[in-house]
Amino acid sequence: MIGLFDNGGEGGGRSVREPLAARMRPRTLDEFVGQEQIVGPGRALRRAIESDQVPSMILWGPPGTGKTTLARIIANQTGAHFAALSAVSAGVADLRRVVADARKLRAAGRRTVMFIDEIHRFNKAQQDAVLPYVEDGTVTLIGATTENPSFEVNSALLSRSRVFVLKALGDDDVRVLVERALSDPERGLGTQQIELLPDALEALVNLANGDARSALSTLEFAASAAPKREDGSRVVDVQTIADALQRRATGYDKSGDSHYDTISAFIKTIRGSDPDAAVYWLARMIDAGEDPLFIARRLVILASEDVGLADKHALPMAMAAQQAVHFVGMPEGFYPLAHAVLYLATAPKSNTVGRAYSAALDDVQSTRNDPIPLHLRNAPTKLMRNLGYGEGYRYAHTDYADMDAEGDLPPAVALQSNLPEALGDRAYFQPTKQGDEARLRAWIDARRSSAQAADSDPFGDDE
Repeated sequence: MIGLFDNGGEGGGRSVREPLAARMRPRTLDEFVGQEQIVGPGRALRRAIESDQVPSMILWGPPGTGKTTLARIIANQTGAHFAALSAVSAGVADLRRVVADARKLRAAGRRTVMFIDEIHRFNKAQQDAVLPYVEDGTVTLIGATTENPSFEVNSALLSRSRVFVLKALGDDDVRVLVERALSDPERGLGTQQIELLPDALEALVNLANGDARSALSTLEFAASAAPKREDGSRVVDVQTIADALQRRATGYDKSGDSHYDTISAFIKTIRGSDPDAAVYWLARMIDAGEDPLFIARRLVILASEDVGLADKHALPMAMAAQQAVHFVGMPEGFYPLAHAVLYLATAPKSNTVGRAYSAALDDVQSTRNDPIPLHLRNAPTKLMRNLGYGEGYRYAHTDYADMDAEGDLPPAVALQSNLPEALGDRAYFQPTKQGDEARLRAWIDARRSSAQAADSDPFGDDE
């Protein structure tokens, strides 16, 4: 079977129309650039390859970091047959054909590396179909994914595979690959008299954003688009690179890991009161095309979760930003979003809202549903009044309006216990000393101590 990336067999000639990125694909570990943390000298995976003891594995990393290339090198250096499938288009029938061929090769003494690109796109049934053949050694599985395999790969398949994390290439790595492509006369552009100006090289490396495939594809297009000089050579300048790429590769997928990692960074920097980092992550998301209403929803949650009552204007500010971006739309919607982000990042922080609710919920879930105190029940009928419904209820607007002569307590405060008797004097809300909560803390401490005194002498001077 010819794999998706095969060229008609081992050692077959390469098509002249093959893209530069494919032609320049490293063929050995010595040519492989980057990922020293997994294939550098002395590393476990490199030792496994060199000793011909390669396990099934999942290669997890951003686009253009060498996942497919590394899989090919592993098959080549271990003498295994390389059968490649793309999870975008392959199905169970394709898997079975690979397995059938693998069994024949195994009988002849040759192993098969089954490479599944974008394995996270296989559904559970398709991944389950691979499992028996990985388990009995019919194939050595190498899956490639840009998404977290913990969430995207079945636990049974994951437990039988090693996960290796590939990182985005560094600028020096991308520079090496670009210069290699410029000078290689056999597979690269070495015979085409291409001059890449130094500032254009730096622009290309920067715009590629650690993606080798993007860098080489851009170089190839820029080289073909650059004007010819009289001697037949071509000069690639910064403008040509910019025209070829148009914009930096963001590596942002609105439904993938980058989406969740970026929003996590965004929320944590606002929570940490870092306005500079917060507005940077906002810009990253907007530039990548993130839904502005998703960002606004996260700000509304944060306003209550992380600012809360420390700044009473935080939640109205976040809601105003949500309404404004919905009304204005993009691109101008970045103004209210940035406005709210900078406000929330510099606001005093408190998580007492969430802590108060969680503490109350713990009691709701861990204690019995005690009857509602009689004084809090409505008494619309004579029978209910005779049963004591509403008896002892203290109407805050009149009964205790003058209890606090100094004005420390609001006038409408009824000083009595309103929790089920079994919960006693639980205090779920514990204000901090941050922002507006400092005032609330003094008030609520006074209220609780007054309420305790009132409960101990419920009738006071009227008794």
